[in-house]
Amino acid sequence: MDTSDPDIKFDDQGVCSHCHTFDKAIRPNWYPGTPRAEQELAAIVDRIKTAQKDQEYDAIIGISGGVDSSYLAYWASKVAGLRLLAVHVDAGWNSELAVQNIEKLVRNLNIELYTHVVDWEAMCDVQRAFFQAGVANQDTPQDHAFFSVLYKFAVDNKIRFVMNGTNLATESILPKAWGHDPMDADQVTDICHKFGAKAFSSFPLVSFYRYFVDIPYVKKIQVVRPLNYLNYSKTEAIRLLESDLGWKYYGGKHYESRFTKFFQGYWLPTKFGYDKRKAHLSSLIVAGELTRAEALEQLQQPPFDPATVDADLEFVAKKLGLTPEAFRQLMAEPNRHFTDYKNNSFKKKIYYYSRELFFRLGGAIRHPKDALRRMWGSLSVYSDPR
Repeated sequence: MDTSDPDIKFDDQGVCSHCHTFDKAIRPNWYPGTPRAEQELAAIVDRIKTAQKDQEYDAIIGISGGVDSSYLAYWASKVAGLRLLAVHVDAGWNSELAVQNIEKLVRNLNIELYTHVVDWEAMCDVQRAFFQAGVANQDTPQDHAFFSVLYKFAVDNKIRFVMNGTNLATESILPKAWGHDPMDADQVTDICHKFGAKAFSSFPLVSFYRYFVDIPYVKKIQVVRPLNYLNYSKTEAIRLLESDLGWKYYGGKHYESRFTKFFQGYWLPTKFGYDKRKAHLSSLIVAGELTRAEALEQLQQPPFDPATVDADLEFVAKKLGLTPEAFRQLMAEPNRHFTDYKNNSFKKKIYYYSRELFFRLGGAIRHPKDALRRMWGSLSVYSDPR
């Protein structure tokens, strides 16, 4: 990691704040593959099966054809023995390889798959508005649609557990300054209104209340991240998926989407100077899967293929109804920050502060003496557990 993250700090030894955060906050609470982790994960699986025993499915899983979600589906089905409903959200950018990987996955694991195709006119309008807005995280429309549809299917099919492939082994480091919460419905709505996304009404939007209150507390949907309990190795996961399922690797994280490949490989590093490979490789380094020298060697290669970038840009522009010249003009416009538009940051602070206060008060009722000693000195401290 380097100063392309504007919030990074280095100590006198040249060690960055991301490494210190990992060593102090993550490593002590992360013990993958240990007997303790195995026991905790087994208890989670038992709880899922017990809670869902009278339902058709134990858990729902979103699959994109990428490494993490594919391996999670493999583990949940073959190892944990969970009855999965797989949901794939087609936002119009699937690579041919992604489609093939998904087909091999569900066929070989005998998992039921539902594919939801997002209204292309709506998706196109929203993505075009985001490019006009000039913000860093251009993956927001895809991500927002994906999770909106996934949680709706969980509610509709009475599935209380969502299997999520997010993991500390490959994603422990990601600068907040490089993007913004993709589930920010306020931001999506404001950008779409400002830049005339006419088909926005057909976009699968999930409101702040529904995402932060209704889904987790009213509908009681729980997100489970099993990969954090396993000795998860991306290299080994790829090897296993290829040998057992005939699955094929894309060559980059989230490159199963042609849009994400272009966004991460060209838009971010060219327009903002953010090379997400640095964060992904840094995560593998602190997790012990990669050496710093190996990562630096990979970074010697450009984030995009110079021989194909013009064709990729033309493909993305044409698909969004823009000329290559118009798209390059958008790239030349001043960079904008997410705070230039309406956003949910204040709502989230109030939400997390209120939730923390609620749990503290609950603890005070159960253990009043212990709680009182801690309470007054820390009520003003806000921390975002996400």
